[in-house]
Amino acid sequence: MTQPAIAEGLSTWSPERGLTPSSARSGRLLVADSWLLRDGRVRGFDRHRERFLRGCGECGAPPLEQVVEFWKDMAAALPRTGEWFPRVELAAGSLELRLRLRHAPARTADVRVWAAGQPDTRTVPRRKGPDLDALARVRGRASGTGADEAVLIAPSGLVLEAANSSLVWWEDETLCTPPPRLPILAGVTMALVQERAANIGVRVAHRERSMAELDGREVWLVNALHGIRPVAAWTGRPMTAGPAVHAPEWREWLEGLMEPLPDN
Repeated sequence: MTQPAIAEGLSTWSPERGLTPSSARSGRLLVADSWLLRDGRVRGFDRHRERFLRGCGECGAPPLEQVVEFWKDMAAALPRTGEWFPRVELAAGSLELRLRLRHAPARTADVRVWAAGQPDTRTVPRRKGPDLDALARVRGRASGTGADEAVLIAPSGLVLEAANSSLVWWEDETLCTPPPRLPILAGVTMALVQERAANIGVRVAHRERSMAELDGREVWLVNALHGIRPVAAWTGRPMTAGPAVHAPEWREWLEGLMEPLPDN
């Protein structure tokens, strides 16, 4: 495997030195973004860039031109072979821009989901980063039920999204998502799915649904690492996973969107 231009693990960035290896740090993040990188190819890289820049802008620092330069240096440093799951970060307190280079975890074609419905305790639901630790704890509890993921619900009982994925389901031939007025993250992969639906004439509808109303339907969890994963089983309540009728074609399409990283 070709060695990346930076070491696996954490690197911090400064305008003077660029990216330099750093000791592992934890702590709260103001902004984070991550994606699957396979042999130097990625889906929706520009969309991840725009979401990260927008998140940093919401925090008021660092200056936009520095975030843009960080992104260029980061993209140039990423490995062009192997499977990786890099994460860019803006740290709380220090306001450091960082790259955490990680090998990609195992990916699965479908997913088991804890259907008990977890209260949404996120503090900044529309920005990825500040609530990653809280969401990891939710997934940890889901693991205790034999599930891979858990669904977050609003106080009203409406489904929002999964702890680490956007939520999509089918009602007949209509592709459904929660209404954007609800506190949900603007998922990059979700946007690609909705764009394709519009391009091929599949109706998209924003619908308010409870967990019980997803019973028997084809439900997908969608994110940058796994792509599209149909729900194969529910745990925690008596629900049936609907057959994944649409998923195979859409998964094949999504795999075809991987594009080379930019040269500069």
